[in-house]
Amino acid sequence: MALRHAVLAALLDGEYSGYQLAKGFDIGVANFWHAVPQQLYAELAKLEKDGLVTGREVVQEGRPNKRVFRVTEAGHAELERFAEAPSKPSFIRDDLLVKVQSADRIGTAEVIAQLEERATAAEAKIEILTRLLRTLRGPLDEDAYLLRGERIGGYLTCLRGLAFEEGHRDWCVRAAGVLRERQRAHAQR
Repeated sequence: MALRHAVLAALLDGEYSGYQLAKGFDIGVANFWHAVPQQLYAELAKLEKDGLVTGREVVQEGRPNKRVFRVTEAGHAELERFAEAPSKPSFIRDDLLVKVQSADRIGTAEVIAQLEERATAAEAKIEILTRLLRTLRGPLDEDAYLLRGERIGGYLTCLRGLAFEEGHRDWCVRAAGVLRERQRAHAQR
């Protein structure tokens, strides 16, 4: 997957400025694709040049004008091609896992601290995703929303993000606990 597909998918709900797109990425798309605002602005320019999005200027009083973008028919066709292509298996690439892998041979206090920081960060994301899911479903319960909701793609990706963050939090807490207990047992020898 390229950033272009994540941007096209994020623009499917309507017209967004680069700023709005970046905010939306932080909340929803970041669950499965990370990008900094500068990358998003550069990608929007490429997508517009390639005819996959179109932009227009919106005049604002008392504030600078802004450009908003929407997906073109060619952009929809590109997403269709992308959806039809086989997906590659996902993989984890995380420097904290390398540190934990090395924990038997290095000092663990800093690794424990980093695991605890990650667990706290995951808990904050869990709260955000839980609120977002409630907002998306409105008055419906989850089963009713999944069956009758107007657009469920974003909801399903948020569910995946929630499951990831919950699993990540739980693993970090467990790994920190194991390392802490081993540290105590080693100190008592």
